[in-house]
Amino acid sequence: MHKTVLQAKDLGFAYPQRRLFHGLTFELPAGLSLIRGGDGSGKTTLLRLLAGDLPSDGGALWLKGVSLSEQPVAYRSKVFRVGHQVIGLDQVTPEAYLAELFARHPDFDPAGLPALIDGLGLEPHWQKAMYMLSTGSKRKVWLAAAFCAGATLTLLDDPFAALDQPSIRFVLGLLQGAATDSDRAWVLADYQAPTGLSLAAVVDLPD
Repeated sequence: MHKTVLQAKDLGFAYPQRRLFHGLTFELPAGLSLIRGGDGSGKTTLLRLLAGDLPSDGGALWLKGVSLSEQPVAYRSKVFRVGHQVIGLDQVTPEAYLAELFARHPDFDPAGLPALIDGLGLEPHWQKAMYMLSTGSKRKVWLAAAFCAGATLTLLDDPFAALDQPSIRFVLGLLQGAATDSDRAWVLADYQAPTGLSLAAVVDLPD
């Protein structure tokens, strides 16, 4: 059995018009886990809470014993989140973006980048400013970053959105490898489990 990486206890969160979570408690082990729910169930919000990007209105989070409330900088340094938007990167090239991540994440593995660039078809776009890239190509850049960041907790929101079929197959292969990770947690947020992937845990959110 894989070791516990993330512990969430009594998480709560509400928007002015709707409460999403109250007393949400779960553990995520090493390997690949799924946060599952339909549109509006709060999948993206929960990922933001787990990343420490959005404050909860109750509860606590620990990442390998590091408390988000007591050691926020240390906690966030162990997390990498791929979402639908990254602000402030329009003028940055993918190469410069990855170089900045390398400086920020001590476990970043640049040796893995060439295979990711090739597998995701990013070579033609590597020197372009991000504003010149399609939505799918931007997501490929963020996925490449996620798979070489070396983060203790990697959060992937709707990871196959806007990807072409060859890239989807490539990412599925990467996730198959992530499912066997014995030290780090990889978390997908989607409405269903991708076919053929072994999941260590599933968190179901009510619609």
